[in-house]
Amino acid sequence: MASEGNNISVIASKYDRLKELKEFDESKAGVKGLVDNGVTKIPRIFITPSDNPVTKPISDDVQLKFPVIDLEGFDKDVTKRNNVIEEVRRASETWGFFLLLNHGIPTDVLDETIEGVRRFNEQPNEVKAKYYSRDLTKKVVYNTNFDLYQAPATNWRDTIFFIMAPDHLNPEELPEACRDIIIDYSKHITGLGNILLELLSEGLGLKPNHLKDMDCAEGLLVVCHYYPACPEPELTLGASKHSDNSFLTILLQDQIGGLQVLHKNQWIDVPPIPGSLVINIGDVLQASITFAYNYLFVAIPMCTPLS
Repeated sequence: MASEGNNISVIASKYDRLKELKEFDESKAGVKGLVDNGVTKIPRIFITPSDNPVTKPISDDVQLKFPVIDLEGFDKDVTKRNNVIEEVRRASETWGFFLLLNHGIPTDVLDETIEGVRRFNEQPNEVKAKYYSRDLTKKVVYNTNFDLYQAPATNWRDTIFFIMAPDHLNPEELPEACRDIIIDYSKHITGLGNILLELLSEGLGLKPNHLKDMDCAEGLLVVCHYYPACPEPELTLGASKHSDNSFLTILLQDQIGGLQVLHKNQWIDVPPIPGSLVINIGDVLQASITFAYNYLFVAIPMCTPLS
């Protein structure tokens, strides 16, 4: 037994994680590049540690149904608006998340946003590589995992993000594959964000423009995640457990599903309802509303290719 244990130690000591991370990073091909090369076993950098299991128990408690809020007609009827304000307040306070229906963004815009993210990621690597960077101050960045060199395990996804505001982003800086739809989606998200700020302000007993007057709507970061088909999905995650350090996240997920939130120490599935958006109250809003900073909306389209 001692000999067997020593052999295992020798094998473990030969593994150079930093070297593997650098080789992967310097390829600029991302997770999609691994899949395109026909990988059948995921590289070790992607294997999730045993203390952060890939398969988590999911609650089937009907009392923990994910909150869904319908905005239809809220701007035409005072009673409806007051009811929506209370629903937003309650969901934000108890969950920090809710699904939004009839939010005013056309379904074709949402669908084309998902498709635009897919188009970008499914281009030849030489087209995408010119956007690949670890410099997160750039306005357009494509890479795999912002925290590639710090995280205990690499997530199985590629990401491109766009800093759309407060500074102007020249449309020519956006990739042609998704340029028009990212601009259109951003305009719609900004409008919806302003509505949500009003509802949140009123839910806190404040004037409708309170949060907006604090410049909480000045920033917009559009983060687009892409999850290539994985040969060993039981060993890795598309996104590890985390919270968003933004003011407000507006998340568009495709119909594959898989998004979960932790509520009362139980993992709850977020249903991928067509046309819906997931709203997440970010860490900044949960911490305080009394300090005026240029907080960010984070608008995240999530795209998973069909196997």
